[in-house]
Amino acid sequence: TRPLSMASFRTEVPHGLGKEQATQRLKAFLERVSQVYQEHVTHLESSWDAQTLRFSFTTYGLNISGTLIVEDDRARVEGKLPLAALAFKGKIEKSIASELERALGS
Repeated sequence: TRPLSMASFRTEVPHGLGKEQATQRLKAFLERVSQVYQEHVTHLESSWDAQTLRFSFTTYGLNISGTLIVEDDRARVEGKLPLAALAFKGKIEKSIASELERALGS
C-alpha cells in the first residue's frame, strides 16, 4: 500500500443569512483575506461555482486545497493538508471557523 501524504480537515459555521447573502459576504471577505495575507500565501487559485468555492494555495511551503460550500444555514470548509501540517490541524480548523464566523456575523 502507498503511504498517505495528505490529511483531511473540516469545519463548519452556522449562519442565518441564506445562501445568496452568505455567499456574497464570503466572496468579499475572501478578497480582503487574500490581500491581507498575500506575503504568506502563494499560488492562490480559487474558483466559484454557484455556492461552492474550490481553492488551493501554498503557505509556509505547505500546499493546502479544499472546498468552501455555502448552504442555507451553514458554511462548510473541508480539504486536504500535508501530513507535515497535521500537528496544526486543530488550530487550522479553529482559525478557519473563527474567520468564517467573523465574515458571516455569526
